[in-house]
Amino acid sequence: MPAKPRSAPKPVPAEGEAPRAWQRMLSGRRLDLLDPSPLDVEIEDIAHGLARVARWNGQTSGDHIFSVAQHTLLVEEIARRRCGAVDRRLGLALMLHDAPEYVIGDMISPFKAVMGGAYKAVEGRLLAAIHLRFGLPPTLPDETVRIVKDADRGAAFLEATRLAGFAEAEARKFFGAPPDLPARVETDFLRPWPAGEAERRFLERFSRIDAG
Repeated sequence: MPAKPRSAPKPVPAEGEAPRAWQRMLSGRRLDLLDPSPLDVEIEDIAHGLARVARWNGQTSGDHIFSVAQHTLLVEEIARRRCGAVDRRLGLALMLHDAPEYVIGDMISPFKAVMGGAYKAVEGRLLAAIHLRFGLPPTLPDETVRIVKDADRGAAFLEATRLAGFAEAEARKFFGAPPDLPARVETDFLRPWPAGEAERRFLERFSRIDAG
């Protein structure tokens, strides 16, 4: 039986040197996960990453993953239809609510519960840096958080029942009542988009909101 090819040895930090804790982005930025700087956050990196991160661990129907970028746009659409006019601060809060996942991926809720505080601490530091980069406070007002969470649960209900195989009764138990969206909007936002389309639409929407 032929021997298996040996993988290249991994670089070992020098004695006393801390392991690498930063990720290099396509923009050239190096984002430190332990001490993230707002100066190393670029919306193009966020859009590119989120368009390639799968919701539901990839367990969704369709020819493409249902990406976090597409989920984000669905959340923003739901909130806007519920609230009417959405100002820049709320719009950016909606667009960035899952932004740390461009670095750390989208862990399903059961695994987050297993991981506990360590995951939340990293996620919280990243989100605070992202908020500061785009002029938001590190911690959002309670009312803003409530609007985001309500829209997020509404999107999760639709994704669970239309793409991830949940029965409606089961989805109601976990995510509450479904949002009311026109059929044409629901059809568009729940048709998994190719990564390039998700990235482009995310950037276009973000730019319109950021411009006020």
